[in-house]
Amino acid sequence: MASTYATEVARIHKLDAHPARPSGADWIAPDCRGLNFYRIDRSLRDLLGLYMEPRLRSAMEPHLDRLGELAGGRLDELAEIADKHPPVLHNRDRFGRDEDWVEFHPAYREMERIGFAEFGLHAQSHRPGVLGWPERLPYIAKYAFQYLFVQAEFGLMCPISVTDTAAVLIEKYATDGLKRSYLGGMLSQEADKLLKGAQFMTERAGGSDLGNAEVIARREGDYWRLFGDKWFCSAVDADVVLLLARPEEAGPGTKGLGLFVMPRRLENGERNSYRVARLKDKFGTRSMASGEVVLDGAIAFHVGTLDRGLRQMMDMVNLSRMSHGVRAAGMMRRCLNESMQVARNRVTFGRTLIGHPLMRRELLKIMVPTEQALSVFAYNAKLMDVAKGDAEAERLVRIVTAVLKVRACRDNIRAATAAMEVRGGNGYIEDWVNTRLIRDAHIGVLWEGTTNINALDVVNRVISRARAHEVLGKALKAKLREASGAPERLRDRIGALVDRAVTFAGEVAARPEHEQLARMASSALYNATSAALMAWEGSRIAADGGDARRLLLARMVVEHKLSPGDPMTITDSAWEQEAADLLLDDAPVPLAVAARLTAS
Repeated sequence: MASTYATEVARIHKLDAHPARPSGADWIAPDCRGLNFYRIDRSLRDLLGLYMEPRLRSAMEPHLDRLGELAGGRLDELAEIADKHPPVLHNRDRFGRDEDWVEFHPAYREMERIGFAEFGLHAQSHRPGVLGWPERLPYIAKYAFQYLFVQAEFGLMCPISVTDTAAVLIEKYATDGLKRSYLGGMLSQEADKLLKGAQFMTERAGGSDLGNAEVIARREGDYWRLFGDKWFCSAVDADVVLLLARPEEAGPGTKGLGLFVMPRRLENGERNSYRVARLKDKFGTRSMASGEVVLDGAIAFHVGTLDRGLRQMMDMVNLSRMSHGVRAAGMMRRCLNESMQVARNRVTFGRTLIGHPLMRRELLKIMVPTEQALSVFAYNAKLMDVAKGDAEAERLVRIVTAVLKVRACRDNIRAATAAMEVRGGNGYIEDWVNTRLIRDAHIGVLWEGTTNINALDVVNRVISRARAHEVLGKALKAKLREASGAPERLRDRIGALVDRAVTFAGEVAARPEHEQLARMASSALYNATSAALMAWEGSRIAADGGDARRLLLARMVVEHKLSPGDPMTITDSAWEQEAADLLLDDAPVPLAVAARLTAS
């Protein structure tokens, strides 16, 4: 797996040299279609070497390579087709019965086969045997597959992810009877047995403010009946739905909400008493069906403790937030790769775009947040593998997940817009992937809470109640101590910034009048986390004879994300010009060079 970005591009596009004089279509830069997204991603491969156990890495390598090939090929083609042919709701069958059903284009169904059946993305961390691994796959493996998949198709990752996370709630809180009824199907890779999951939370009265939820649950013996409307239901065709409803005798607010599982079809095969009123005409994620659902006495079963519904549902929400961070990282990688394709192959004013100083700066502004998100999600995935039963690790996962969702999803929007600009006018045309990347990027700041809601979660819950920022600070300082190959000056600077970010976040959380700073505090923690991690990663990778470029990226974060600057001052950036040359080149960066450039 020694293929580099440049050799992989040359293999597919035969771009070893530009024609002496381009003409016509020769002027148009290629895209990434046809590339293997795993082989060209040195950063992912390097980090899997750090965060993934060698035996697991060896077993997963062929599957990651296979998905990388699909993501750059057939899956990318299918995603383009499905985006242009969104699902269609049929309210009645041919006999006039209210059997509403959603018709999907065959391209979407083939993507489902790849995601659910071939790779078992929904089942990897639940049961042994997926992709031949004898145990449950660790989170780091599952999220590596998600990261590659979404570089081609984002919309389907919602049904895949909510099937995965809904299974977590049923596994953790449901009765043995409910587990027997649903869990096997939800974890199946066979199309005729698979039960796809969904999460219906949003109502017209309560989006972010769930305490206003109006759906009522009425007990009838061993089951409940649900009445009301759910306003934004993604994966609306799901077989098993997790949702919140208010039992008739319960009080107001979030404490009155219970968690329920609602099957699409009952044991006798009849359709449950709810209908899809209409599908949403969405800006993005067009391939996947989101809709409005009317509950007219739908049968549902209570899950867990009746008055702890929201708290139990938050287990699913937090896992989904982690998945969104991973998806943002994957989509930013696609944006970066597309931009590099243009910059290395588009000739303007007598030279390729990558030779123009302003373009080089723009490419770095896409690269740095892309690498930050990769580092933070890889670290968090590794933490998730050890967090069960470890209170400190659980607090770390909680805060790292939250700040990843806050920052990476917003960075994804900027990266997608910047990548469109790099391609120029063609990036605004639906023939190219850029428009879809922009549309799909925006959902990351809406699903599972807006940026404000997630930032408030960081300061009001994760910090104020759990003091998780202090645990994070301690963990990052330990990583810096282990980064012995990094210059002492760099480690000291990052260590001081970690301390400042932790202190600042604590001060914001301590005073209600500082609520308007919640996003700044969350971003500071995220940036400090990524800088510390990249310093450690660069040191470790270089110590094993690999590429030390992550040290350069760590300093980029320090200088541009964590340090004050005067926008009207011309500073001496000689180190940065040399670092840019190295980061935009395909050759590995020697440790001695990286150390010299990050020691000042």
